[in-house]
Amino acid sequence: MTDLRSKRVERLDQPVEPGRVRLPRFDPEAFGQWSENIARYMGTAKFIVYMTVVITAWFAWNTLAPADLRFDPYTFTFLTLILSLQASYAAPLILLAQNRQTDRDRLAMEEDRRRAAMQKADTEYLAREIASLRIALGEVATRDFLRSELSRLADELDEAAHRRQKRERKEWEEEHS
Repeated sequence: MTDLRSKRVERLDQPVEPGRVRLPRFDPEAFGQWSENIARYMGTAKFIVYMTVVITAWFAWNTLAPADLRFDPYTFTFLTLILSLQASYAAPLILLAQNRQTDRDRLAMEEDRRRAAMQKADTEYLAREIASLRIALGEVATRDFLRSELSRLADELDEAAHRRQKRERKEWEEEHS
């Protein structure tokens, strides 16, 4: 009896509720995966073929077998009961699987939306950076501009050197004449 009481009282700092029935706890994720597997299997051609074979065998046995071996006579009440029971469990399992798929789709859509927003922000940032680079490049001398300026300066230096030589020659001629 002490073992039974110690199993009931899990924590000593909490009172025990008399007459309370404790149901077994289950992992909702594991149950959801299990229901998805069942729903996925019920949506296959293999399941339909197996169900057809079972029902055909049921019909054949209960119509062609000797009367004393038949377990479900002509109206097939037991088969109807079993199929109703299967449908009553299949519908909630399929709905649970659909709800889980809807939750996954919603999470995926939220993640896609978040990634799209990040991508848009990155694209806008890059567009601003490219625009600022274009503005900065507008103020920077280009290679062609530098070439033209250098060739113009070289021409000016050549002209200045040519004028200086002319002047020096003129001065030399004036000194020697």
